[in-house]
Amino acid sequence: MALMTGEQYIESIRKIKMEIYMFGKKVENPVDDPILRPSLNSVRMTYDLAQMPEYQDLMTAISPYTGKRVNRFTHIHQSTEDLMNKVKMQRLCGQKTAACFQRCVGMDAFNAVFSTTYECDKAHGTNYHENFRKFMTYCQDNDLTVDGAMTDTKGDRSLAPHAQADPDLFLHVVERRPDGVVVRGAKAHQTGILNSHEVIVMPTQSMGPDDKDYAISFAVPLDTKGLYMIIGRQSCDTRKREGSEMDVGNSEFGGVEALTIFDNVFVPNDRIFLNGETEFAGMLVERFAGYHRQSYGGCKVGVGDVLIGAAAVAADYNGANKASHVKDKLIEMTHLNETLFCCGIACSAMGQPTESGNYLIDLLLANVCKQNVTRFPYEIVRLAEDIAGGLMVTAPSEADFRDPKLGPVIDKYLRGVASVTTENRLRILRLIENLSLGTAAVGYRTESMHGAGSPQAQRIMISRQGNLAHKKELAKAIAHIKE
Repeated sequence: MALMTGEQYIESIRKIKMEIYMFGKKVENPVDDPILRPSLNSVRMTYDLAQMPEYQDLMTAISPYTGKRVNRFTHIHQSTEDLMNKVKMQRLCGQKTAACFQRCVGMDAFNAVFSTTYECDKAHGTNYHENFRKFMTYCQDNDLTVDGAMTDTKGDRSLAPHAQADPDLFLHVVERRPDGVVVRGAKAHQTGILNSHEVIVMPTQSMGPDDKDYAISFAVPLDTKGLYMIIGRQSCDTRKREGSEMDVGNSEFGGVEALTIFDNVFVPNDRIFLNGETEFAGMLVERFAGYHRQSYGGCKVGVGDVLIGAAAVAADYNGANKASHVKDKLIEMTHLNETLFCCGIACSAMGQPTESGNYLIDLLLANVCKQNVTRFPYEIVRLAEDIAGGLMVTAPSEADFRDPKLGPVIDKYLRGVASVTTENRLRILRLIENLSLGTAAVGYRTESMHGAGSPQAQRIMISRQGNLAHKKELAKAIAHIKE
């Protein structure tokens, strides 16, 4: 089939009978739920942009496996240009939604599983790569959104998966059958999973021989029996139910996360991509993490563009746009944001082909990219809040602003520059609040810290990839030291 339109995507998700819970109740119609719908709209944007001729080169690519044009979110990277276009595409999507558009995890899982299965098959004579290629082309042909599930709940962090008091704290195989396996466990922080057609499951860390049952990777549809989701809370999420478009800040777009339970889920053999080959669990994790840390040099930069623009508009509306310290803060925000983009492009440009033929980013630079993302967005948010002023978090509600008695009073006293309406001033402040503290902050500020691994996870990889021994030899050579 051809690339789906945004509306076709919405209707395709509507047809999937998912099991979703929120606030202690089952959600019967997640597509139209006011809290959940903005996150669906963000994914829809990835389909709408792919239909626009001006964005075709960024949003789509020709699949070498089907010969057809596919959405880049289902593409297997064939060159460093593909890697760079991925980052540019993510920045564009962030600019258009000012939220998490939720498809990066699946795209990064695609590319990590592609190369890992190839090398696992070479070592063990398995058939995982062929399984994955069939799944990949199925997703490309049907223009599907695929989520990636890596993060287990982990329990006691000092213990290996097999040593946990409760074996289900890491997802694992509980039964092996001639036609497949049965798995049980949970995956946490699953961004956009309820807006996906399929989910790829991966192990969460390197594993030893005793963790064989935990070294499992596979894909299943979201309506698979035994799979259900519990939606995570976000700051200010119930504002979306109040009917106030202004108070939400970003009323059209958003993100969503869920704790996803696999309660004795059956996986057929042709959907299995790793099954007990523990030495390849670490490779899969490392490659996925590298791709996903590269992603943050695009998506967070796009949302940062919106936040910088909102701060500049707030300065205009406050009458502070000519103040030298405000100008300097906007310059600093731009410098930090573009530095993140530089990191995303650099690790892409330095990419190299894997044995399977797809391209892997430079792992050291990808981890440097994500390490910066754990810091710079926090400073960008701080500066945006500084420029916006305290009214960002103390403004009355839209209901008060629309009230016949209170509205004129609010309009009078909360006016900034006389030529700018009070409503427009409040709208831009609510957007900054949303990006800094509200539902969008989950996909910008807080996710910048823990998404794609904690800061320490990147520092470990930087230590491994940094080649300190080579740097020592360089210094000794310059100093003419002979040992």
